[in-house]
Amino acid sequence: MRHSIKHAEEASQTAVSADTILLLFDDLGMRNTRPRRLIAEGLAALASSGTDFAVHDLWRELLEFDPSIGRATVYRAVDVLVEQGVLDRIPISSGTHRYRLCGATHHHHVRCNRCERVVEVDACLPPEVFAAVATATNFTIDGHSLELFGRCGMCRGER
Repeated sequence: MRHSIKHAEEASQTAVSADTILLLFDDLGMRNTRPRRLIAEGLAALASSGTDFAVHDLWRELLEFDPSIGRATVYRAVDVLVEQGVLDRIPISSGTHRYRLCGATHHHHVRCNRCERVVEVDACLPPEVFAAVATATNFTIDGHSLELFGRCGMCRGER
């Protein structure tokens, strides 16, 4: 992650993500402050590299650019972005979460139980499965989240 955040300024110039995040903050009435700009740039760099992250790690990386950036500021910004659908929150085996800037299209994630790597997948269950669950439970299904986990090739010793 260190490499991708160090190049956040370059990534934000080529990716729309930082501008999009800053516009969202503005639309929500959140002032355009240096810490929020750093958060947006750091997230843009992570998005361009396809890297998932833990909020604590993001905060520690951002401290290198602004030693006064508050931990709560980073956590609040991430929470806002999750609520707005900009970030995906992925539960991991330790009971904490990883985060990922994902596209707006419907998708799911598969994560490694050992190294906690997260990969986007376009796979989904067929509509018939949701219909069967709705019938069996007398629920109207409004949405879903499919959690897939296992061990990646690197953790299994494959190259």
